[in-house]
Amino acid sequence: MEKFFQNTKYFILNTILVLFLLFFLPFTQEFFVTNKFYLLVFFVLLLLLSSIFCLLSSKKLSWLSRPLDLPVVLFITSIALSLIVSSPNKVQALLNPSFGLVMFLSLGILYFYLSRNNEAIKQFNNIAIFSSLFLSIITIAFFFQPFKNVSLPIFLQFLKNPSFTPLGNQLDLAVFLGFFLIYNIVVILVRPKAASRIVVNNDSGQAGMTKSIINYSFLTFNLLALFLTLYSLLKPSTGLINQAPTLILPPFRLSWYATVETLKRPLTALFGIGIDNFSSIFTRVKDLAYNQSSLWQINAFNVSRSAILHIFTETGILGIAAFGLLIFIALKSAIKQRPFIFLFFYLFICLLIFPTSLIVWFLFFVLLAQISQQYNNMTIKQSFDLSDLPPLYLGIVVIIFGVIGISSYFLARSYASEYYFKKSLDGIVKNNLKEVYDNQRQAVVLNPYIERFRLNFSQTNLLIANNLAAKKPETITDQDRQTIAQAIQAGIAEAKAAVSLNPQKADNWENLAVIYRNIINFAQGSDVWTISAYQRAIIMDPQNPLYRVNLGGVYYSLGKYDEAVKFFEQAIGLKSDWSNAYYNLAWAYFQNKEYDKAATAMQNVVNLVDKKITPKDWEKVNKELEDFKNKQAETK
Repeated sequence: MEKFFQNTKYFILNTILVLFLLFFLPFTQEFFVTNKFYLLVFFVLLLLLSSIFCLLSSKKLSWLSRPLDLPVVLFITSIALSLIVSSPNKVQALLNPSFGLVMFLSLGILYFYLSRNNEAIKQFNNIAIFSSLFLSIITIAFFFQPFKNVSLPIFLQFLKNPSFTPLGNQLDLAVFLGFFLIYNIVVILVRPKAASRIVVNNDSGQAGMTKSIINYSFLTFNLLALFLTLYSLLKPSTGLINQAPTLILPPFRLSWYATVETLKRPLTALFGIGIDNFSSIFTRVKDLAYNQSSLWQINAFNVSRSAILHIFTETGILGIAAFGLLIFIALKSAIKQRPFIFLFFYLFICLLIFPTSLIVWFLFFVLLAQISQQYNNMTIKQSFDLSDLPPLYLGIVVIIFGVIGISSYFLARSYASEYYFKKSLDGIVKNNLKEVYDNQRQAVVLNPYIERFRLNFSQTNLLIANNLAAKKPETITDQDRQTIAQAIQAGIAEAKAAVSLNPQKADNWENLAVIYRNIINFAQGSDVWTISAYQRAIIMDPQNPLYRVNLGGVYYSLGKYDEAVKFFEQAIGLKSDWSNAYYNLAWAYFQNKEYDKAATAMQNVVNLVDKKITPKDWEKVNKELEDFKNKQAETK
């Protein structure tokens, strides 16, 4: 029976290794990383479950201690401490698929199982090489857009994307292909040296030749796929106005500033700002140079430019020290092992220059397991016979069963909430507001701790209220009025819930301000709450010119033109080349009867608007400038 459970664990490990890299489902908002994350977590729970059955069968508790075990445990512990001490939204920090505690716990458990299973590690090399070949072929095929002119159902439209990859994004694909490019090169370079030391017959020589051909074939596909991926990532813009760049990364400079900012307070210096909380510090370290860049309309990034800087920022000195210890011991263990040393250096460089990623962390922990596997002479084996202590091993079994059961229940609810949220987005495509509302509500019920769900549900309630209020007055029934009131209340409640989940995020405060702003004409006191929410957003994101323009717009609508002018001028001070800020300022001056200043501001708008790109806007602002000048002449 014990052997059966050992084989079960081996089967589960192989299943994870086979499916993880290629697995995706169109059932969640994000098809790829989200589904890989839940696949990893549920299969790790199955591994633990098989170990419990093995313990019940053998009544023995065995443990192998390897050199990298303690550093791995310390690193994951530092992440847990950061979450407990610093993270505002602890549930969302648990479930973050790129840098969350559940993700690292799952990868840590996977490391422990892999590093103690010789066959699974050996099998992974073959699995990964063929996965690399498969991904290379997909990359090459989709580069030429085979489904471009094919009619596909809505849920398969993603297949028309030339950048499609089962890994999720082109940067992860480039990192993955680069990893196996190094692996293939080392294998090709090492194999002839090994073969030259062995006398072989014709059959074995032919087999070696066949392997060489296969290796060179894999290398060729790998190189071509990597080249096409890098071209897709780095290709120059075609000049289309609405074309978004393929690769959008946070500035390295601001990522460094964010790390330094954490050192200014003892608590954040030690534990970091908290898991899943990078965006809150990014908004505090933005500067005027950022507002002059092409990224200025992105209020915040959720990850640092560098995964290592991200570790330092979110987990503090404890986290980066634990990770440094892990790197040091792993490097010391890998230094005499090829291709591990080259692969380890490669992944370390990727962690140094690229954002945190589930795919990179998966490769990192699997590589740690492979490095650890090579040191059987440094393994300490401990075994405890619990057959004479039934209360002890039964207690262990009950506790772990409980942990697995509770974890499975809440993770299933979490995945179901992602499924319903995706269905709500499908309802938007179908223009079915009831379907949007019902599914978003279900998503919030299943997992009320995800800010994204709360923000969207608040906007949906606001949309329902606005749609009913837009009807002709004589057609609005008492039921409609009741529904409007309930939708407004629900919208406010959901927006407040998002703020309470993480009051450090400016976007949550802005959303609350938008809700209040839209009901100023319906609810007494909404103007005060709107202004207050915008002011909190500005405190959290002091360099954001958009918040100041929006707050100035609130004062403008209330007829408080002096206050409006003040905030429009502040926005211009933050972004001096923003025509919209000057346009709002011009009209605020005009309404305040400062016609000279109004004409000057409108002239700046004319200078900033590109006649070739937006000819209608250019004609409009020129006409308004002429009107302002006429009004200016009349008052002299």
